Amino acid sequence: MRAVVRREKRLVCDEIPELQPAEGQALVRTLACGICGSDLHALHHMEHMIELTRRAGGGDNGFDPSADTVFGHEFCAEVLDFGPGTPRRLKAGARVVSIPVTMTASGVEMLGFSNRLPGGFSECMLLSEAMLLEVPNGLPTDHAAMTEPFAVGLHAVAKARLEPKSVCLVVGCGPVGLAVIAALKAQGHGPVIAADFSPRRRAAAERLGADVLVDPAVEDPHGRWEAFGVPKARAAQQMVRMMGGGFARPVVFECVGAPGVLQNLIEAAPAGAQIVVAGVCMETDRIEPSIAITKEIELTFVFGYTPEEFALTLRRLAEGVVDVSHLVTGRVSLSEVAGAFDALGDPEAHVKIVVDPTA
Repeated sequence: MRAVVRREKRLVCDEIPELQPAEGQALVRTLACGICGSDLHALHHMEHMIELTRRAGGGDNGFDPSADTVFGHEFCAEVLDFGPGTPRRLKAGARVVSIPVTMTASGVEMLGFSNRLPGGFSECMLLSEAMLLEVPNGLPTDHAAMTEPFAVGLHAVAKARLEPKSVCLVVGCGPVGLAVIAALKAQGHGPVIAADFSPRRRAAAERLGADVLVDPAVEDPHGRWEAFGVPKARAAQQMVRMMGGGFARPVVFECVGAPGVLQNLIEAAPAGAQIVVAGVCMETDRIEPSIAITKEIELTFVFGYTPEEFALTLRRLAEGVVDVSHLVTGRVSLSEVAGAFDALGDPEAHVKIVVDPTA
C-alpha cells in the first residue's frame, strides 16, 4: 500500500507492506489526516525530539528516529476488518477516530512516531479496537480529524486555574492557540484576547470566539489588562484589595513554542498571572526566575490530553459547540504531502492542511 515515508529527512511517497490486524486490533482505511506542527518539526529534527523525550523519561518502545517513519496522528478512518478474537463492536464501514496509540504484542506504538506501524499518512492503519470512537451526528470527515489537535487545547484549558471572570490572553493563534480559544469559549470563559502577527490566524481566532484580536506588530497584547479590570503591578493589585475590590485571575496561554517567548511573558504579564505553556519549544531557552518570583508568576507546562478530553472534544465537534468548518484550508493527496509541508511554512497560506490518502 502507499504511504508517505520520512526517509533521510525527506518525505517520499512509496510502497510499504500491507497490514494484518492482530487480536484486539482493527484494520482501517485512512480517510483524512491533518498535518501537525510537530510533523513539520520532526521532518528535520526527529533525532533531537526523541532525545528530549527520552531525557524526560518518556517511553518510545525502541523507536529509531533514523529509520523509516510514516507520520500522521490527527486522523479519521473507516473500519475495514478486525483481527482474530476481537469483539467487533463496530461494523465495517464505520468512521472512527482514536487516540494515536496502538497496543501490540511488543508494546505500545505511538502512531506517527513508530518504525513498526504507519501513521495517518498511509492508505491503511492498525488501531486498537478498544480505543475506537465512532464519529457521530454525520460529522464531516475533515472535521472529525480535528479531534486530536483540539483535544490538546482542551487539556491546556483544563490545567488552567480559571475563575468565572478570568481574563485570558492566548499568545499565538496557530492550531494549538486556536484549539485553546475554542475550548475556552466552549466552556463559557471570557474575555479572551488573541494575539498573532498573522491576519489569517487572527481571523480564524475571531471565528472561534476570541473577543479581542491584537496584532503584536501594532499593539502590545499586554496593554489590554487594565481595560478588563486587571491591574498589572503587584502594588496596584494590593491597593484594589485593600479598598475592598477584586479582580479575576489573569491567565496567559503560551502557544508559540519559540525561544524567548516565555521570558517575555514573565516580564509582561500581570503579577500573579498563571502562564500555561502549551507551545513546545524544542530548543534550549533562558528565563530569569527572579522576575517570576518577584511577580509570583505561576508556570504550568502541559502536554497531550486524557482519553476523556479526547472523547469530549469529539462530542463538542459533533454537536456544533466547536465549529472547525473554516479551518481546513487545503487538502492534498499522498503524492502532494511534501509540498504541503513547504506551504505550511507561511502562516498566511494555510491554517490546516488535511491529507487524503484515498485521493
